[in-house]
Amino acid sequence: MNLEYEFTCNLTLKDPVQIGAGPYGMRLVYEVTGGRLDGKRLKGKVLTGGADWVLVGPDGWGRLDVRIQFLTDDGAAIYTAYSGLLEMNEKVQRAITAGGSTDYGDQYFRTTPRFETGDPRHGWLNHTVFVAEGRMMPHAVEYKVYRVT
Repeated sequence: MNLEYEFTCNLTLKDPVQIGAGPYGMRLVYEVTGGRLDGKRLKGKVLTGGADWVLVGPDGWGRLDVRIQFLTDDGAAIYTAYSGLLEMNEKVQRAITAGGSTDYGDQYFRTTPRFETGDPRHGWLNHTVFVAEGRMMPHAVEYKVYRVT
């Protein structure tokens, strides 16, 4: 099994709605307001209407539940959903509170995106496994997405 780089995805985010501490942890909801996808085979813009429902547990880890949609530059609509883990270490907390950035590798930030499309030009997305690594940016997150071969 190997990983092949597929594209980079940037998601711009609104400030979170802080649901607060509930029975499962601290819930935050980040609305996705846009962004961009850029790779050799896939380019497009992230559409509004998605969000990241983050649950920060007492163990200091954020559990991600994200749903977004994007429109490729060649006109295909694609739905994406992913879960993942974000280590809420000092660098991440500092980036969140100060509006800063982290680098890849500053934290454990991994996701498993799943794509769906009815467009035959991009049908390969429907039957491919992907993994991604993330980093924090001011009012945004960035992912490098890899195809598992």
